[in-house]
Amino acid sequence: MFAKLESLEKKYLELEESLSRPEIFNDQEQYRKLAKAHADLREIVSLFRSHRALQREMAENRQLLHDEDPEIRTLAQEEIRKAEAQLPRFVQQFKVALLPADPLDEKNTLLEIRAGTGGDEASLFAADLFRMYAHYADLQGWKVEIMSESPSESGGYKEIICLVTGSKVYSRLKYEAGTHRVQRVPATDAQGRIHTSAATVAVMPEAEEVDVEIKPDDLRIDIYRASGAGGQHVNKTESAVRITHISTGTVVTCQDERSQHKNKAKAMKVLASRILATERERQHSEISADRKAQVGSGDRSERIRTYNFPQGRCTDHRINLTLYSLDRIMAGEMAPLLEPLATAAQADALSAQ
Repeated sequence: MFAKLESLEKKYLELEESLSRPEIFNDQEQYRKLAKAHADLREIVSLFRSHRALQREMAENRQLLHDEDPEIRTLAQEEIRKAEAQLPRFVQQFKVALLPADPLDEKNTLLEIRAGTGGDEASLFAADLFRMYAHYADLQGWKVEIMSESPSESGGYKEIICLVTGSKVYSRLKYEAGTHRVQRVPATDAQGRIHTSAATVAVMPEAEEVDVEIKPDDLRIDIYRASGAGGQHVNKTESAVRITHISTGTVVTCQDERSQHKNKAKAMKVLASRILATERERQHSEISADRKAQVGSGDRSERIRTYNFPQGRCTDHRINLTLYSLDRIMAGEMAPLLEPLATAAQADALSAQ
């Protein structure tokens, strides 16, 4: 492990030297590439240097154990004891930092939220989930673009698909895939009874052209007139688009834009991301014999979380985490939920090693 850390520090110094060269600075594309690689190593190199400084400090204090002054010997023993207590934490941090990075962590993300069991209340909950993620994205400085939406008559969503763009979006949201359950009293229930309903969330890294090859011959594209609730949604031209990927049976529709070309572009983006997610799921199944051990496996039949409004409670069933701060979570303060999930995933990865 320490040989690996030393090689990373050497690489870090080499990148630092390269970035100082005028010819690299003048080549902006190359400079950005090297600067990112340098920045990616900064945290672990800083951690390694702190560990080395601690080891040096311990060696100096061990020399003081031979001092004639008993008070200095006592102080040296205390400093050694404190330093030794810090070593296991460093080792754990090194192990986590050296875990293989998910190549998709840097990608933007498509979120698909669908109302599940529970009728109108499920569609209202789907809308609440969308707002929760939108608030969280805003706090992270990310951008949210609605790709497709299917409103319900109650003011919620039967389905909504959005693209979230920003720094490390997929790394933060990938554990959200699954079934989200809500327990609360609907506004329409005069007797104040608690109802249970659900919505499913799919999280897919945005596919780029290099990630997925889609052959034009494998597509069936249907153009039709958009349907809507009237007013600005009435479309008098055939601009809605339905794309079917024949070999996988994947179907995507988009009718939100007035332009047929814009609808087609959005639908293709969603289609490519769904195909990428399906392929990645297949690879995961082949690699891992026990998918239930994976935090955030993406299995939509899996109930991952319960939002209990009467008690102000949010429980993530995968890691047995319960927080009594539901109002803040729904307002986008999701870090207390997401960070323990990432930590649990790291622990699983370390156990697998």
